[in-house]
Order: sequence, then structure tokens, then C-alpha cells
Amino acid sequence: MKVHPLVTETLSTRQRSQIIDITRLVERAVAAAGIQNGIVVVFVPHTTAGVTINENADPDVKHDLLRKLEELVPQREQFYLHGEGNSDSHAKTALVGNSSTIIVEGARLVLGTWQGVYFCEFDGPRQRQLLIRVMGE
Repeated sequence: MKVHPLVTETLSTRQRSQIIDITRLVERAVAAAGIQNGIVVVFVPHTTAGVTINENADPDVKHDLLRKLEELVPQREQFYLHGEGNSDSHAKTALVGNSSTIIVEGARLVLGTWQGVYFCEFDGPRQRQLLIRVMGE
């Protein structure tokens, strides 16, 4: 299995909490690598942002995910000890995760009918890095 060069994308977020569809960015990285079969790893090197795979047919899903995460881990909690004021962002990232691995078959991402790949911002607005590693032949 060939390991292709790391692709780095810069994302600019505009809100404190935001979900951005990055499916096309990942597809472009796979196409540029020219592989037919393999895997692609999407990694977010930040402690207050993550990546996930979820439904991309209904835009309300992004809203609902952010709302539920805020309900589970509210921004303002009296018990947080971390002094930067973004403890909730760290906890949300821990729940969502920093990476996703996607199978590539026939030069296409193997995603379910309604699935997309999403970057999740929990401490914006910021400039963020997204790292994409394609492996395969």
C-alpha cells in the first residue's frame, strides 16, 4: 500500500460552534492521489475541534448535533477548572473525536447514502488545519 503525501487544508470558521461539510475536500484529496482502493484518514490537530461522519441530506442535523452537544456540555459551567474558558470545547472534542478513517473503493469514498464528512468547530472563530492522508493503490 502506497502512502501518499499529506494534504493540509486550512479552514476558517466563523462561529464558536460550527459544523462544516468537508466531504468534497476529502474526495479531492483521494482524486489527486489517483488511488482506486485503500483508505483515507482525516485528522484535526486541535484540542477544541474534531471530525465526524454523519447525515448530510438534511442541514438540520448539523444544528441538532450542535444543540445536543451544548445541552450535554454547556459552555458556562461553574465546575470547570480549566482557566481559558473553553473547557466545554475540549469535552465536546473528546466526545466527537479528532479523526475519521474512510474506505476508498473504485476511487470513491465508501460512505452510506446519506453520509458526509464534517469538520466540527467548538472554540471559534479560528483558522484551523485539516490533515488528510491517503493510502492505497
